[in-house]
Amino acid sequence: MNRAMYETIYGALAGTAAGMNVPQWTIETMREVAAGRSDVRAVRHPLGFVCLPLERAGERGVCVHVWSAQLRAGQATTSTVHAHSWDLVSYVLYGRLRNELVDVADDLEAPTHRLCEVSSDAAGDEIRRTGRLVRRGGSVSEVHQRGDVYGLPAGVFHETVPEGETATVALGSGRPGAVDLALGGLHTGTHRVRRQLCDRHETAHAATVVLERIGQVGQPRAEDPCGCTKR
Repeated sequence: MNRAMYETIYGALAGTAAGMNVPQWTIETMREVAAGRSDVRAVRHPLGFVCLPLERAGERGVCVHVWSAQLRAGQATTSTVHAHSWDLVSYVLYGRLRNELVDVADDLEAPTHRLCEVSSDAAGDEIRRTGRLVRRGGSVSEVHQRGDVYGLPAGVFHETVPEGETATVALGSGRPGAVDLALGGLHTGTHRVRRQLCDRHETAHAATVVLERIGQVGQPRAEDPCGCTKR
């Protein structure tokens, strides 16, 4: 019996051959999507990337995130500074991105933002206004490029900024009791954002973009000793 996708890739990222095995697993998986042999539907994420959701098993999930000028992403109705309700482990397939780790503190006298809670379902996201007024402070930059593995714990406010064409394999593990948060404007009200699903043609195109870029950076093939290749 094959292990769950999350466990397989997480184990690969912890090993010494992640730079061979994870890209090869991605190639095999994206080929299935590009050829229309998968039920995966890409999503235009409001944080500026296209998400290919590959597995959701309980509180764990695996996605490929793609930032590309060739793809149309969603648009945020809040700022792009946010905090996950889940622990993230991510592998950079190609390109380069910068995570700005942002200091956020409660401030009733001179706030810059209002804290919003975000809850998601199959239809979209509900952005809920809260009574918490906060001030965005300074930030610390973490830069990650092809082949890097990085993590972001739940609750850390950050803003992800790609530097050109970039894609990652993102693993999420839900933290009990945690809530997705975003910095909204001071007058942002509760509202709902519909999930922007891509059709099959757009989904296949997104997978093709990833395949082409991985080919351009010359990722090596592997014999797949960790069992990452889709069977």
